[in-house]
Amino acid sequence: MGGNPVAASIFAAFVTATLGITYWANRRSAGAKDFYAAGGRITPRQNGLAIAGDYLSAASFLGTISVFASIGTDGLLYAVGAVAGWPIATFLVGERLRNLGRYTFSDALGYRLAERPVRLLAAVSTLCITGCYLVAQLVGAGTLVQILFNVPYAHAVVLVGALMMIYVLFGGMVATTWIQIVKASLLLITSLAMVLLVLRHFGPSLDSVIGGALSASPDPSRFLRSGQLVPDGVSAVSLGLAFALGPAGLPHVLMRFFTVKDAQSARQSLSYATTIIALFQLVVILLGYAAAALLPTGPLPGGHNMAAIHLANALGGETLLGIAAAVTFATILAVVSGLMLAAASAVSHDLYKHVWKRGRATEAAEIRISRGATVLLGIIAVYAAILFQHENIGFLATLPLVVAASVNSAMLILTMYWRGLTTRGALAGGVTGLILSVGLIVLSRGVWVDVLGHAHAVFPYVYPTLFSLPAALLVAFVVSLTDRSLRGRGERQAFDAQFTLSERGP
Repeated sequence: MGGNPVAASIFAAFVTATLGITYWANRRSAGAKDFYAAGGRITPRQNGLAIAGDYLSAASFLGTISVFASIGTDGLLYAVGAVAGWPIATFLVGERLRNLGRYTFSDALGYRLAERPVRLLAAVSTLCITGCYLVAQLVGAGTLVQILFNVPYAHAVVLVGALMMIYVLFGGMVATTWIQIVKASLLLITSLAMVLLVLRHFGPSLDSVIGGALSASPDPSRFLRSGQLVPDGVSAVSLGLAFALGPAGLPHVLMRFFTVKDAQSARQSLSYATTIIALFQLVVILLGYAAAALLPTGPLPGGHNMAAIHLANALGGETLLGIAAAVTFATILAVVSGLMLAAASAVSHDLYKHVWKRGRATEAAEIRISRGATVLLGIIAVYAAILFQHENIGFLATLPLVVAASVNSAMLILTMYWRGLTTRGALAGGVTGLILSVGLIVLSRGVWVDVLGHAHAVFPYVYPTLFSLPAALLVAFVVSLTDRSLRGRGERQAFDAQFTLSERGP
């Protein structure tokens, strides 16, 4: 499949179109509000599509289908889990965050808590989360470009990283939002077209597709056996907690709450997004079983991460392969652009403006710092993606959910719903969750053994959420209760004012 001219032509057309959107967006952007929040002019339906686009990433399409093709029914964990956290984000976070924030979720944290330390914590957490997500997306994009154009993987990742930086540097949130809307629509259309071809091949029955997957499997009992993706109960519960609470703490998704005009629009956006994500995951389940049925069981060009692309080729030849590859690449570029914008805003809006300059930086200086951070962070992400080349994309994309649940979601929910939280408690709990989640991920088999090459993992479980999330909440609770400082008393009293504001809106 390397060097496929039809696929490459369609792919080039999509990239050209997205660059055109970036040029158009650059002409519309003026000032920090446009750069970070698209001026608050996005409608709820558009924003719902964009939020869904942020979440329907390489992990959702490439990663989940690859799990079905390589492991079996355990792919249901990723497909079903991807929907679990959105009702929580809708009912607990969306409206209040929109009322309390301006550009990033740390605005809400800093409303009644000491601004500089909580922004520092939020910025570090954001960089960890977006960094993990960027690596997952760049691995998928690099492998895709590698097999399409027959170029070395490292060169492909550098190309993708350069395009990602162009979108953010020149388009900001306006470009990122519209690219997300376009690619989410195209991804849904392409996936539904593949489903129709699958049903034409197997007949209008999911049983026949599953039966085909079992017939093609060298070990049908193993294909149906659960527990291969998460081999123990602790990892299974940890993964469930990450899926349930992680989306409410993803910084690139939380930024989208500020692109609409008010809190009601933010809630409506999440309702649209939840519906789209749920429907898409149903489609992915069927495509996953179809990939297991139609693709060979041996090694695939580009590895099992490219199972969805090979499935498109098996269903519709070079034309569908080119469309699927182009849409997947647009999906990845849109997601990494949103991630990079969130990471850059953490550096410029939180660290530079509010921590270093104490809120006195100009908008021009803030945007200039953001663009410099985009270049630096992009280079780091490209290097990390080269190191993680052979890891499953779905696995890589669940790791930031662990950090998001253990730090951002935990502290946001406590800030918005518990009167007793103080700055000392939030810092102690957030740092605990951050150190445990990141540290235990590094010490687990997926990184310590598979990437760093050690013989045995220090931490025996795949996901550490069951340890990091309760520890963060417990530490925040205990430290806040024991905080007798004057500032702590004032922060408890400020909760009533915060609650009134979140109900009334800006």
